[in-house]
Amino acid sequence: MASTQVETVSTGADKARLAVAGLLVVAALAGFYLLAGQGAAAQWGALAGGLVLAVVVFLTSESGKRLVAFGRDAWREVKKVVWPTRKETLQTTAFVFAFAVVMAIFLWGTDKTLEWVFYDLILGWRR
Repeated sequence: MASTQVETVSTGADKARLAVAGLLVVAALAGFYLLAGQGAAAQWGALAGGLVLAVVVFLTSESGKRLVAFGRDAWREVKKVVWPTRKETLQTTAFVFAFAVVMAIFLWGTDKTLEWVFYDLILGWRR
């Protein structure tokens, strides 16, 4: 049986980068609320600046590098997808709508038939 464990190697410096990124997020939020008297521009500037710094620090960590690599691989896979043409999309959409209408009519007919069988034939309740 194959092992499904994933080993991650985290250095102290990498953990420190993640901690600094977290602290920068907290500092950005604190700055946003502490600068309430200075005006909206100062508040939003502190928040945006702190978050940008946190993202930059995070992207220099091993986790950030793996996230960027994952994003590149995902984008590469999206480029390989063969998207349907407009005609194929319209045909598939029309088929789905037609099927929904047919199923609605079928279910309505089944409901009315069962209603007739139970209420009129079995129970004898006439309306």
